[in-house]
Amino acid sequence: MATIKRAPAGAAVLRGDITVAIRNAVMSELAEVGYGRLSIEAVARRAGVGKTAIYRRWSNKLEMVMEIISAVAERKVPLPDTGSFSGDLALLLLIVSTALKHRMASQIIPDLMAEAARNPQIAETLQRALRTHQQAVGEKLIGQAVARGELPEGTDPDVAVDLILGPLYWRLAVARQPIEDDYLEKFTVAVTAALKATA
Repeated sequence: MATIKRAPAGAAVLRGDITVAIRNAVMSELAEVGYGRLSIEAVARRAGVGKTAIYRRWSNKLEMVMEIISAVAERKVPLPDTGSFSGDLALLLLIVSTALKHRMASQIIPDLMAEAARNPQIAETLQRALRTHQQAVGEKLIGQAVARGELPEGTDPDVAVDLILGPLYWRLAVARQPIEDDYLEKFTVAVTAALKATA
């Protein structure tokens, strides 16, 4: 005879659909008003829930935002393996530039970077997520290129990832300059030449 599992008496059962609604509301509020002006009340209103639904999940605004941002930032980006470094690099640049141009990301990322200068907890969360992502990109992208003989032994993955992603972030998130049709192609050629010269 099959037994039916029941939640322990008195245990809080957090509905997944409500959690998703709150997470989406947080991202929308961050994009619209920024971290400084974001409030639990506004998130609850946008999500269509009571404030208690939020406080059952997070104890305060900072904890809520940091958990949600960490989950987004630490999502694994599909790392390309096209068979060549130039192909891998071109595809990575396309993925990253598309993400940085997204309406919500283009508002949220600069705002949180500014908040990080004032809030050590935000800074630590963002740095941890960025380090994890940078290490994964460096190990795969540069490791593959070195193994194929396309980049010299000793090519520093950290320097390479800074060189690849830094200018793209600066152009799209800081300077907010558009990318012309041939920009990524020219950038791929320039980065490849620089890495070969600096190894």
